[in-house]
Amino acid sequence: MPRLRSLLFVPGDRPDRMEKALGSGADALILDLEDAVAPEAKPAARAAVAAFLARERPVPLWVRINPLDSGLAEDDLVTALPARPDGIVLPKAEGAASLRALDAKLQGAVAILPIATETPAAIFALGSYGGVTDRLAGLTWGAEDLPAAIGAATSREADGSFTPPYQLARSLTLFGAHAAGVPAIETVYPDFRDLGGLAAYAARGRRDGFSGMMAIHPAQVPVINQAFTPSPEEVDHARRVIAAFAAAPRAGVLNLDGRMIDAPHLKAARALLARAGEPETGAD
Repeated sequence: MPRLRSLLFVPGDRPDRMEKALGSGADALILDLEDAVAPEAKPAARAAVAAFLARERPVPLWVRINPLDSGLAEDDLVTALPARPDGIVLPKAEGAASLRALDAKLQGAVAILPIATETPAAIFALGSYGGVTDRLAGLTWGAEDLPAAIGAATSREADGSFTPPYQLARSLTLFGAHAAGVPAIETVYPDFRDLGGLAAYAARGRRDGFSGMMAIHPAQVPVINQAFTPSPEEVDHARRVIAAFAAAPRAGVLNLDGRMIDAPHLKAARALLARAGEPETGAD
């Protein structure tokens, strides 16, 4: 599965925007048949998405279908799957049961990315995604549907930060993804004009263990890509950590640049090089 630093949402009923999105630099596009499309426009959107999928694709193309229990998902899949999307984004997923149900409807190399926090029941299933299907490509979350589902006024403080219930949802998504052995994908930053705020938000996501992020506007993509791409200095340090342990394979703890490093540092260095697409030179 190619790296997923940035996944750009594009409305399924806007072929013009799909075309423009190809030049955004996003690692993948999410052609949206759910929230971005009004009910009366969904048939036309399905046709537009299928036509776009049929063309040559320079980047992976995913399709966000409607929820499995919406009465719309079957039509979404019947239209989209013959055109072989790279993946399906599953909204309002509720753990292993939802993942298994979608998996049974798919054939071939179609991946699945669940949006895993949009209902109250989903929160209690965030640890259940592992070992269900090899199609699972990651786990992501959202902070808009859940407050509406429980009657909350908002998911955010006045400064834009998440209130405690949604900090919890974010954290459980992060740990649920890593428990399942797949990337954790950060949710969108709604203010697409605030690129400084986006940069800080994406940096916090990477700091905390997310490996990519969803975007709602092409202008956000370069900021997100930069945030989730290891810097040359980070790559160099990771290589030196690996080289140090390769030179002393029996050591449990080493000194590098005046700091102690041990097995977790070696694991982190290898993960960083993998994210950067760099070889482990100096590895044992």
